Amino acid sequence: MLLSLKMNYKTAMGEEYKAGCPPGNSTAGSNGDPDATKASEDFVDPWTVRTSSAKGIDYDKLIVQFGSSKIDKELINRIERATGQRPHRFLRRGIFFSHRDMNQILDAYENKKPFYLYTGRGPSSEAMHLGHLVPFIFTKWLQDVFDVPLVIQMSDDEKYLWKDLTLEQAYSYTVENAKDIIACGFDVNKTFIFSDLEYMGQSPGFYKNVVKIQKHVTFNQVKGIFGFTDSDCIGKISFPAVQAAPSFSNSFPKIFRDRTDIQCLIPCAIDQDPYFRMTRDVAPRIGHPKPALLHSTFFPALQGAQTKMSASDPNSSIFLTDTAKQIKSKVNKHAFSGGRDTVEEHRQFGGNCEVDVSFMYLTFFLEDDDSLEQIRKVS
Repeated sequence: MLLSLKMNYKTAMGEEYKAGCPPGNSTAGSNGDPDATKASEDFVDPWTVRTSSAKGIDYDKLIVQFGSSKIDKELINRIERATGQRPHRFLRRGIFFSHRDMNQILDAYENKKPFYLYTGRGPSSEAMHLGHLVPFIFTKWLQDVFDVPLVIQMSDDEKYLWKDLTLEQAYSYTVENAKDIIACGFDVNKTFIFSDLEYMGQSPGFYKNVVKIQKHVTFNQVKGIFGFTDSDCIGKISFPAVQAAPSFSNSFPKIFRDRTDIQCLIPCAIDQDPYFRMTRDVAPRIGHPKPALLHSTFFPALQGAQTKMSASDPNSSIFLTDTAKQIKSKVNKHAFSGGRDTVEEHRQFGGNCEVDVSFMYLTFFLEDDDSLEQIRKVS
C-alpha cells in the first residue's frame, strides 16, 4: 500500500517522496481550506479533521502526504530491546503509527545521552474527553520505560486567541485540565506542567527562543503551513513559535540549565505535525537539534470515525467528568454501530468492527490483545 502511494506521490506533489521530508506545500488540505477539499479526500490540519470514510482517515496516505515514516515492526522491536519492556498497546495496535527520527532518540538512549519528552494540551473546556487522554497515556508509558524528564505545555494563550474566551476563563480551564493530566500518574519529580500565560513572563530563555523562531519564519511560510488569512489576528500568526519553543531544552533553564544540545521527543496526534515541521526546519538554524515525533491516530467521535472527538460538540464526546449513567446514555444514543442492516445479515456476517465506534474505543483502552480479538470474532 505504501509503495503504491509513494509511486503516485510525484504526480500529486510534483516532487519525489522522501521519508522525514514534508512536501514543499505543507498544508494538508487545498490551500488550507477544508471546504476546498474534495468530499472523497481526507482533510487534516491542527483544527479540522474530516474524511468521508466510515473507517476513518487513511493513515498510510497521510504518512506520504506529511513526509513522515511509518512505525514498523522493526522499530517496535528496537524499542522493546532498548527498554526491556513489552511495547505499549498503542504501538502494538498501530494507534501510534508514524514517527520522525525515533531512531535518533533510541541511539541517544542506548549511548546514555539525555533526551526529554514534550507534549501538551490546549484547554478549551473545563473537562477533558477520552480523546485528550491518548497522548498522555502513551507519554506516561514513555516516561516510565525511558525514565526521562517531561514538560507539558498548557496553551491557554492559544485558546484565548482562537476561542470566544476571556483570559481568566482560558487560565481556569488550564487549572482544571491540569488536574486530569496529573491524575495520569506522571513522575512528580520529573514532570513540569506550565501555563503559557504564566511561564512566558517568568522564563527569559523561553521567550528568547520564541523570538528566535519568529525571526526565522516568514508570514508566507505560516500562511502556507497553517492556512492563515489576512483577517486572522496577529496573535494567531505568531503563536506557532510559542508551541515550538518547548522543543528546545534551554527554554527550561531550571531543568536543563543552559544546555542547547538535548533533543526532545514529542508524542502527539498527527494533526499537530505542521507545528513541528516548522520547528524542525528552524531548529538547526538557531543551534538546536530537531525534535523527534511520535504520531497517533485520532480518537473517533461517537458518531463515527469521519471526524475526531471534539470538546466543542458534547454529543460527540465522552468527558472525564461524565457519570457512568451519562456515558451509557451517550453510547446507546449516539455511538455509530457496526451492526448490519437486518438481524439476518448480522447473524450471517457479524458486525463490522472496522466502523463500530464502541469496538474502536476498546482498541484504545482494552489492554489484553486476546480479549480484544475474541470480541472481534464474536461480534
